[in-house]
Amino acid sequence: MGGMTTTRHFTVHHDGVTIPVSRGGRGQPLVLCPGLSSTQADLRELTELLRRDHDVVTFDLRGHGLASAADRYSFDAFLSDLFATLAEPERLDVPSPPVLVGYSLGADLAVHYAAERPDAVAGLVLIDGANPLPEPFITDADLPEFRAMAEDPATRREIEQAMGTARQVLLTAREVLDLQLEMDVVRSGILDRYRKIDCPIHMIMSTSIAGDSTEGRAPRHNRLWRAGIDRLVRERPHISTSWLDADHRLVFTHTPEIAEIIRGAHPRPTG
Repeated sequence: MGGMTTTRHFTVHHDGVTIPVSRGGRGQPLVLCPGLSSTQADLRELTELLRRDHDVVTFDLRGHGLASAADRYSFDAFLSDLFATLAEPERLDVPSPPVLVGYSLGADLAVHYAAERPDAVAGLVLIDGANPLPEPFITDADLPEFRAMAEDPATRREIEQAMGTARQVLLTAREVLDLQLEMDVVRSGILDRYRKIDCPIHMIMSTSIAGDSTEGRAPRHNRLWRAGIDRLVRERPHISTSWLDADHRLVFTHTPEIAEIIRGAHPRPTG
């Protein structure tokens, strides 16, 4: 199993945006879909670990990383970026349907893609997203806190420091908040999408998505996050779940564990 295969880079043009795509590794094809405010550069550690056993395709969503800015950022616009990336079979030349791994909003994109193209996906691994919440995550009472988080000077500084690099995010605080609100609407209907998917699905979820504070909004959000998965598994009992003792940054803080779970969920075929 010597040396790493080379990574190839190409660009997908669609809907007025350019989407940078990278591909490397060997084994079963796997497509890694980042989430809101995350880039393929952020996910590099996970990508490198997955490339040991998979032929991994990564890309940036519009307005993220090395992708171009766009005049609209919505769930459907991001979904079109995923469709455009996966619609490049002659460029990708993927010999069999890939496993789709999505983080956060990327998990929701993966579920919507698989519901529309069930034959085109071998399996789903969904990391802390695509949760059919029984009630909205962000209530009117939460809005001031979400606004404050979006406008937090430390967050803005981090965003400014990433400008011009592979980790940049071009969305404004307002656009990010609008998308977070839109995700509640998307998730209120996502159970219908799951009903159209029959490939294996494995969820990797954080026990404390909102952190481990016992006051403020954290306890409600953490309970709600678990309630959504309980609801999903009642409805689709074949879905398996791994809970990690982490918050929503689990893909960065628990990368080796996540790579190991993905490897176990989709082991390398023997022989």
